[in-house]
Amino acid sequence: MRNTAKLTTAVLAAGALTFGLGACGSSGSDSASDTSGPLVVAASPTPHAEILNYVKENLAKKAGLDLEVKEFQDYIVPNTATEDGSVDANYFQNQPYLDDFNKKRGTHIVPVVTVHLEPLGLYSHKVKSADALKSGATVAVPNDAVNEARSLKLLAANGLITLKDGAGSEATPQDIAKNPKNLKFKEVEAAQTVRSLDDVDAAVVNGNYAISADLKPAKDALVLESAKNSPYGNFLAVKEGNEDDPRVKKLAKLLTSAEVKKFIQDKYAGSVIASF
Repeated sequence: MRNTAKLTTAVLAAGALTFGLGACGSSGSDSASDTSGPLVVAASPTPHAEILNYVKENLAKKAGLDLEVKEFQDYIVPNTATEDGSVDANYFQNQPYLDDFNKKRGTHIVPVVTVHLEPLGLYSHKVKSADALKSGATVAVPNDAVNEARSLKLLAANGLITLKDGAGSEATPQDIAKNPKNLKFKEVEAAQTVRSLDDVDAAVVNGNYAISADLKPAKDALVLESAKNSPYGNFLAVKEGNEDDPRVKKLAKLLTSAEVKKFIQDKYAGSVIASF
C-alpha cells in the first residue's frame, strides 16, 4: 500500500507561513541533521511521487532505506519545507527553476542527482494543430519566471512567435519581437494551465500536470519540447549541507538504478524520459 501524505490547501498555506516566519537561516535544522529516522521527501504527485513510491515499494527495504513520500500540488512549498527542515529533500524541479527560486527567496537548496525530463507541451481542446490557432488566439502560460520563459521558447522553436535577441531564462511576453498570429497570453499559476484548457484556445502545460490530467504528452501535445541537450531535467534536491546524508545517498542511487529507468520507460511511454 502506498504510504503517501496528501496535503490540503490549509496545510500548504501553513507550511508557507512557517517558512516566512522562521526559515531564513542558512544552517540545517535539527530535524534535517537527524539521519536516524525515515527520509521524508516532498514531491509533485505525477510522476515524482509515483517514481518515489515505486522505489519505496520495490527497492528501499532491500537497500535499508526508510522512505516517506509527501505529495504537494504546488512548486513553492516543497522548497520552503526543505529549507525549514519540515522535509528532508524534494523531487519536483529543474535547475533554472531552482536557481531563480534560491535567488528570489534566499533559500539554500541544491541538487543531488538528476532523474528525468518531462517535456513541456502546447495543448488545446479547440484545435488539432498549432498552425490551426486563429489570429488573436489566447494561450495560457505558467506565470513563474522560468516556466513562462520556457513556454515562450517552446512557441518560438515552433515558429509561432519570435523572441528578441538575448531573451533568456526570464523572458516574458514583452520580449516577443514578432507575433504573426497576434497571440494573446494569459499568465496563470503552473498547476492551473491544464485546467484552463476549456477557457483558452491553447495552453502550455508542464509535463507532470499534463500526465495528472490524463494527457499523453508524446501523443496529445500540439508541439512538444525536445529532450536533446535540455537543461530542464528534474532532480532530487536537499538543503545545502545535507548532500552527504547517508539516506539521501541511498535514495540517489536507487533513483538512478536500472529498475527505475525501466519503470519510467514502461509506465510513461516517452511522456517522461529518464536522464541517466
